[in-house]
This record gives sequence, structure tokens and C-alpha cells, in this order.
Amino acid sequence: MKLDRIDVKILNALQKNGRMTNVELSEMVDLSPSPCLLRVKKLQAEGYIEGYSAQINIGKLGQTLTVFTEITLKNHRQFDFARFLTAIEKVDQVIECHLVSGGYDYLVKFVTAGIEEYQTLMERLLDSEIGIDKYFSFVVLKSPLVKAHLPLTSLFQQ
Repeated sequence: MKLDRIDVKILNALQKNGRMTNVELSEMVDLSPSPCLLRVKKLQAEGYIEGYSAQINIGKLGQTLTVFTEITLKNHRQFDFARFLTAIEKVDQVIECHLVSGGYDYLVKFVTAGIEEYQTLMERLLDSEIGIDKYFSFVVLKSPLVKAHLPLTSLFQQ
């Protein structure tokens, strides 16, 4: 499926407010409601829209700790990467995991109840023999800018 300008506008609007009605969406993208709904259903069927979720204000729930961790593996065979990913996918506190280029292999984002939980987690990962050689932790002090949406209209101008 090739996306056109209206499809990108639909995706852009929905990522900012997935709860809007089809009528509201159709007005935003200058399309009548019926064709708009058909496009949304097609975007869902084709996998462009993976789902809808609520954005939680974790600060309202209590104190947490966010840590970005650079992880370097001991070996770099396909098996080593697969073993690491299999283990890290099972850790609820891992919010993001990125294979990166540069001086380390993975950049992992953890959200934990505090420094003690984070350290216990890292010790458990090290003890589990999943191939971690070394890691460096960067504790987030403040997040003055976090966007929950992608710049779709800038990335995919039609």
C-alpha cells in the first residue's frame, strides 16, 4: 500500500489523539466521514496502525527512576545478539531497547521503582550469563521534553 498525503495526515492526527471521533478526524483531514473511516480501517489492516493506548502520567502514580543504559556484549555472533534479546524482552522494566552503532551495542531504557531495583536488575542480568561484557548507566534527572508522536508530516511529505 502506497500512502498518500491524506493517509499521512490521518496517521499524524491519530497518533496525537487516538480517541477522536471519525467525524472529527474527517474534518481535520478534509475528507468526508465514510471515506475517512475506510482509510483508517485500511491503515489498520495494512499494519500502519498497530493499536491504540493511553499515555500514563507516571509521576502521578508515584516516584520512579528512568535509566538509559549502554550495554556492550562480550561476543558479537548472531547467537549472542539473539540470546541477549530473548532475555531482555522478558524484563518488564525495559521500556526500549535499541541496537546501535558506535562504542557499545545496545541502548536500553529502564523504568524502575528506584535505584535499588535497577541495580538488582542489572546484577541479575549479569549473573544470568546472557553475554553482557560491560554497561554504563545514565540516570535521568529530569525530562524537559518527551514527545509521544513522530513528525510524520515532515518525514513523509507527499
